[in-house]
Amino acid sequence: MAALFAAAAFAVDNTTSFKMVRSQAAVDDKCLKGAKAQVDVRTTPTDNQIMDVTLKDAPKNTEFELFVTQQPNNPFGISWYQADFETNNQGNGEVQARGIFSEELFVFAPGRVKAPQVDDFDAKKNPEFKPVHTFHLGLWFGSPEEAEDAGCSDAVTQFDGDHEAGIQAFSTRNFPKLEGPLGEIQ
Repeated sequence: MAALFAAAAFAVDNTTSFKMVRSQAAVDDKCLKGAKAQVDVRTTPTDNQIMDVTLKDAPKNTEFELFVTQQPNNPFGISWYQADFETNNQGNGEVQARGIFSEELFVFAPGRVKAPQVDDFDAKKNPEFKPVHTFHLGLWFGSPEEAEDAGCSDAVTQFDGDHEAGIQAFSTRNFPKLEGPLGEIQ
């Protein structure tokens, strides 16, 4: 057991860092100018990853939803809700997530089965599909009102637990569609 702790203590820090940029929707709306998003993904000795997402100079006291997506822009393809967080009164915020955020990240549905009905937007059954890798990230405003307060469109998207989020604020569209930054982590 002591050898395991000693090996972990001397493990090389394997961190990948990249920036998220204003989403295409934010650019089209001419909003969020000057806001910055940074992502640091650190691989642990157990081959899991810890992902830190940090916002700076973003709208103050605003909720954001973090999703892992198949594509960086609309249509996003397969997307899953990872975390949410709120900026402080200076427009800075951060969230930390733990999981698999590497080239091994994928989703699949090996069969079509009934799905839980939490709200009216939920599908009654999932479609069956083979493994699909999801290497992009997106941050959405927690509500259309918060997006509008930030000078963006007040369009409603489903990227929140109640399926009434604002537009996408940041994305990894600065990477090719099929080569998102999470796919570069081994």
